[in-house]
Amino acid sequence: MTIKEIESIFLHGNVTDDFIEGCRSDSRKSVQTILRRYERAQKEHERLHAMYTYEHAAIEAGHLIVAGVDEAGRGPLAGPVAVAAVVLPMECHLSRLNDSKKLSYAVREELFAQITEQALSYHISLIDAETIDRMNILQATRMGMYEAIAALAPAPDEVLIDAVELPKLSMSSKSIIKGDAKSASIAAASILAKVTRDHLMEQYDTEYPHYGFAKHKGYGTQEHIDAIRKYGVCPIHRKSFEPIRSMLNDI
Repeated sequence: MTIKEIESIFLHGNVTDDFIEGCRSDSRKSVQTILRRYERAQKEHERLHAMYTYEHAAIEAGHLIVAGVDEAGRGPLAGPVAVAAVVLPMECHLSRLNDSKKLSYAVREELFAQITEQALSYHISLIDAETIDRMNILQATRMGMYEAIAALAPAPDEVLIDAVELPKLSMSSKSIIKGDAKSASIAAASILAKVTRDHLMEQYDTEYPHYGFAKHKGYGTQEHIDAIRKYGVCPIHRKSFEPIRSMLNDI
């Protein structure tokens, strides 16, 4: 078979086990390249399909509208915690969809655009540093999650949440440890939350240029802590977080 004929079979899906074995034994480099590309695509398809396991289980239970919820920014010393809730169409094919922390900046940006375009519904809540200091980070995160879920239209029948329990929800919910790597809906929410927060911290970098927010996004790097020691805190710093709390008590 010619290279074009082989490419055509892979392209149009007429791929059999015998055909695959024939390609594996073909000594032409271009055939091996085509085969590797196909196998990578199949592996990615299987990975994405597996990420809808929790969504499928919800639908089998009669919960047809499934939302994923996740946050970004619980750990930083500055800036808000961002919380996103999203309802994806079932089997929405978003290549490379994964836990936002496992993706590059560029891939997150691409997926953010695709998710916001294809989602049936989504909402992103921001809980500021002052509220975090007043409530504590867990309660502030929960508040943001409740807000984001309540803003979805139509309302979900089931909510899949990354690690956090939300006992006050009126609908069915499931807290999944490391859910952003196991559920497509939670992974999508993690990307919406992280990209939104990263963009906001880049804006804050222009308002408070001494701290390097565009670089570390408010996390407690040595550069950031040194800047706090030199310039003091700014309005978006979390005063209840260490080492900021101790630094303020020492003044």
